[in-house]
Amino acid sequence: MRISDILKKKKTFSFEVFPPNPKNSSISDIFGTIDELQELNPDFISVTFKSSGDYSQNTIDLASYIKKHGHAEPLVHLTCGALDKSDVDDLAQKLEAAHLENVLALRGDKPMDFDGDYLKYFKHASELMAYLNQNHKFCLAGACYPEGHIECESLYEDLVNLKIKQDMGASFFITQLFYDNNYYYRLVRVAKKMGITIPIIPGIMPLTSATMFNKIMNMAGASIPFELRVLFDSFKNDKKAMYEIGVAFSVNQILELLANDADGIHIYTMNNAKVAHDIYRRIQNVIEKELR
Repeated sequence: MRISDILKKKKTFSFEVFPPNPKNSSISDIFGTIDELQELNPDFISVTFKSSGDYSQNTIDLASYIKKHGHAEPLVHLTCGALDKSDVDDLAQKLEAAHLENVLALRGDKPMDFDGDYLKYFKHASELMAYLNQNHKFCLAGACYPEGHIECESLYEDLVNLKIKQDMGASFFITQLFYDNNYYYRLVRVAKKMGITIPIIPGIMPLTSATMFNKIMNMAGASIPFELRVLFDSFKNDKKAMYEIGVAFSVNQILELLANDADGIHIYTMNNAKVAHDIYRRIQNVIEKELR
């Protein structure tokens, strides 16, 4: 089923997972995680794609498993920075053969270990969307950035690019992670003024460890609210406390988003089904009321 058709009827509840590194694990190692996530009845589960294009079959295999084992629709990431048109056509044909019809079209950042000419063929995600829309029949999704893309000089410039993605065939957007909901509200408000009419689904990544917190702190474009920073500074050496703080913050963030009529909820699980279950258990009644 096309996710755009689901969004015509209701708001969505969804997760993101990534294929394990084939150098040290098997694709089957994450099947149990997928099964646990399916227990929460998500509308779709997105599967990431290595931006170099390596191991793309793992993404397809994992998406196929999702398709065959549960009711959630798979949303396959397709990152174009390292690909040419023949690469995209080859991947698209594999997706079509596996009856995978939902694609999140991304440009992607250049991997540190990539030696080729990055962005030689597709310089922007909108170009990939235009190509897919012209040559294939996928339901297309795009990414957006509540605090603005790091390469854009202003939020306005970023939203101009977002409007182009919509014009090139995107039927919904999923945001990059954020921890201050006001950025999401601003994004939606300004996007509507610029003629962006498709759903903008907020993406939530629970911060449940000091390691994750430090990674986010080093990532461009993701602000950490003062109140969360204080809690993490106080309990950074207590793993159990850090976990509870991260889950509680995500729960409150999601509840506020739903109270303010967000277009759905997408959780970046980092392949941790326990986090997803712990969050869901605390908001189950609200999820059942607002997203079912």
